[in-house]
Amino acid sequence: MKKEIPYKIYLSENELPKYWCNLRAFMKEKPAPMLDSATMKPITQEALSKVFCDELARQELDDTTEYIEIPQEIRDFYKMYRPAPLIRAYCLEKVLQTPAKIYYKFEGNNTSGSHKLNSAIAQAYYAKQQGLKGVTTETGAGQWGTALSMACAYFGLDCKVFMVKGSYELKPFRREVMRTYGANVTPSPSMTTEIGRKMLEQFPGTTGSLGCAISEAVEEASKNADYRYVLGSALNHVLLHQSVIGMETKSALDKYGVKADIIIGCAGGGSNLGGLIAPFMVEKLQGKADYRFIAVEPASCPTLTRGKYAYDYNDTGKICPLSKMYTLGSGFIPSANHAGGLRYHGMTSVLSELYDKGLMEARSVEQTKVFEAAEYFARIEGILPAPESSHAIRVAIDEAMKCKETGEEKTIVFGLTGTGYFDMMSYEKFHDGKMTDYIPSDEELEKSFADLPKIP
Repeated sequence: MKKEIPYKIYLSENELPKYWCNLRAFMKEKPAPMLDSATMKPITQEALSKVFCDELARQELDDTTEYIEIPQEIRDFYKMYRPAPLIRAYCLEKVLQTPAKIYYKFEGNNTSGSHKLNSAIAQAYYAKQQGLKGVTTETGAGQWGTALSMACAYFGLDCKVFMVKGSYELKPFRREVMRTYGANVTPSPSMTTEIGRKMLEQFPGTTGSLGCAISEAVEEASKNADYRYVLGSALNHVLLHQSVIGMETKSALDKYGVKADIIIGCAGGGSNLGGLIAPFMVEKLQGKADYRFIAVEPASCPTLTRGKYAYDYNDTGKICPLSKMYTLGSGFIPSANHAGGLRYHGMTSVLSELYDKGLMEARSVEQTKVFEAAEYFARIEGILPAPESSHAIRVAIDEAMKCKETGEEKTIVFGLTGTGYFDMMSYEKFHDGKMTDYIPSDEELEKSFADLPKIP
């Protein structure tokens, strides 16, 4: 007899994962190697260690170790807010009158308000272990910067954050949380770096981009041997740390004998989606189970659905290594009116390779439809979702309604990556009817694609 499924499925502290799942190690066809921007040859761990912490550089290039042990000090920190609950959306199912069963993994139950803390604490830990003084980073909507500022405060590290100017101005409370935890926050592009000054000269009045903020953070770190750059998404080691989400989700479902049919996540650089699907994709790659994976991205920054699969720089300033990924071009600047994050021009190489092989789907949605879903979800389930998470909510509702039309009793799981309490100015624009949907034209994208590096 199946156990009755509660509203919230909690794992005990003893069930907290002891290992991260390295998805790349299970892929028969590995993502193309990262290239050194100076030599255009596969980058070495030594070269990567000039930018990242030594252990993170090692994890970044490791595509053979299937499971990597989580250090005890990181697990102890995780216990402050993990395991995170897997919630059955009974109320949403009832209102939709759908035969689908809907679950969401809620990652907003910590002060940073999102899943980003899972990797922030790991990266700060390795920086501290290396004896560094501090780290630099970028942040788009602010979740990553908030999480990293918390992690750095915990380990006594300096934290310098370059925040995309549009978000810096739109989300002052997120900025102030970072400063409360001791971070130095600078709007990007700025006059404090050479790359920032060039961007301001070339694009006067620009609201910035994540690629530009990355360049500034890397340049700032390179000025001081006691600092390293850390990144909140897109890279392999970030997906590795975020796999704790998927490991917990699968354990919670297995505990009640539930098998997912559709797994949905919002997709910017790919960290939360990659983390959520990791153990499920392993089963698919091994032929043990089949799942539909749906990456949901904003129509204003349609990396997977309209991008090109090619080598590109990970940053606007073209000083970081190159990755083969679905990209809109490192110079692409998303529209200023986009209310959430998910503004990165490229998609992590792991997810790009899986998408290219047809192992996952992608869908783009307009922000007004996203906020319609966010408001609907908040009124029914009682959680105010982040705009980023609401991309997944939008498609989860759409898939549930398809089940209503067909009568199929599918099980849908999506990632609720965080809360939207610092996004009320965006909610205000939506409620006041001032939010618009900007979708880049083919001509704009082609102009950006023209600057892709020519790699044989």
